[in-house]
Amino acid sequence: MQAVSILTVPGLGSSGPQHWQTRWEQQHGCRRVEQRDWDQPVCADWVAALEAAVAAAPGPVLLVAHSLACATVAHWATTTARPLVGALLVGPADVDRREQLPEVSGFAPMPLVRLPFPSIVVASTTDEYVTLARATAFADAWGSRLVNVGALGHLNSTSGLGLWPQGWALVQELLHSTDQQK
Repeated sequence: MQAVSILTVPGLGSSGPQHWQTRWEQQHGCRRVEQRDWDQPVCADWVAALEAAVAAAPGPVLLVAHSLACATVAHWATTTARPLVGALLVGPADVDRREQLPEVSGFAPMPLVRLPFPSIVVASTTDEYVTLARATAFADAWGSRLVNVGALGHLNSTSGLGLWPQGWALVQELLHSTDQQK
């Protein structure tokens, strides 16, 4: 079997040098899905960039999305015919909240349809961009397993996760579950 390409899909503003996604790229060889504009996102553009990245990746693909990128993956899943090994969806920003950042309004409404690939939603009890109840609703709608990691904020650089081995273990779980299906 061909090696799985693991693509990181950062959210608004991308992921800086201390973010676990950046560290995974450095430590584990993950590749970043690049967006033309990280600060003024356009949903259709982000979905198109994700489609192009998945198409260009060698072998099967697993996505690791954070924040607004979770909405990007959900939108992409409704339009693509490309298969995925799975997706880790971390701290999915609730794009339907009225008090949300105006930059993300073009991603509403959040698609609430079952994803056609295995997925895990990781949520924190203290995330300022999504309540645990809403993250649970996303996981239920997407057919994802929910992992509640406790009071870790938005699961970003300021959460102090470092290399975040617990998250990498979830990636390995997704890879292993795919191996078991063969």
